[in-house]
Amino acid sequence: MKEDVIQSVRARKVVAIIRGFAPDVCLKLAEAYAKGGIGLVEVTFNQKAPETWKDTATAIAAIRDRFAGDVRVGAGTVLTAEQLTLCEQAGGEYMITPNVNVDLIRDCVRRGLVAMPGALTPSEAVAAHDAGASFVKIFPAGSLGPGYVKALVAPLGHIPFLAVGGISPDNVADFMAAGCVGAGVGGNLTNKAWIAAGEWDRITDVARRLVAGVAG
Repeated sequence: MKEDVIQSVRARKVVAIIRGFAPDVCLKLAEAYAKGGIGLVEVTFNQKAPETWKDTATAIAAIRDRFAGDVRVGAGTVLTAEQLTLCEQAGGEYMITPNVNVDLIRDCVRRGLVAMPGALTPSEAVAAHDAGASFVKIFPAGSLGPGYVKALVAPLGHIPFLAVGGISPDNVADFMAAGCVGAGVGGNLTNKAWIAAGEWDRITDVARRLVAGVAG
């Protein structure tokens, strides 16, 4: 299963990030993404609201059940073993973090899930990779720019990087050209006004543009 997930990330390239929505909305978002060609979804944990963590797990399970492998789903903003367990029990296939926690990465790998930790510096990226991360997300990539990514990739080309933070259809191709193998996209795919209005087709359109951008 792990190798299948890794190949899916390399092939599909765009991970849609869902943050702060109820399980039913998460499922509708996943459906809109899938129609636009996105087959990877991350549902994040809200660290300020532990009472919502079970809802996050419920959303992961719902997406996993609805798409039965056609859409790969995992948990984002995972900071603790408890959250990793919730992801695993819900059927999540990968863990995405904003930071490098070597112990948590190793735990994730031991459980057979794919680890995608966030890193900023070369030292963090190497530490994450050495701990067993299958991908390292450069975060916040949008603030750093493609030039930073290119400079990081030059000596660390053996590490598969994902660009996350401030990625949009307008700049995703630049980050791919700089050496990333994929990208995580949140705000540009979860427009609250569109969601409130039920304008799922607009979200699907952005998904299509992102998929076109990573394809070159």
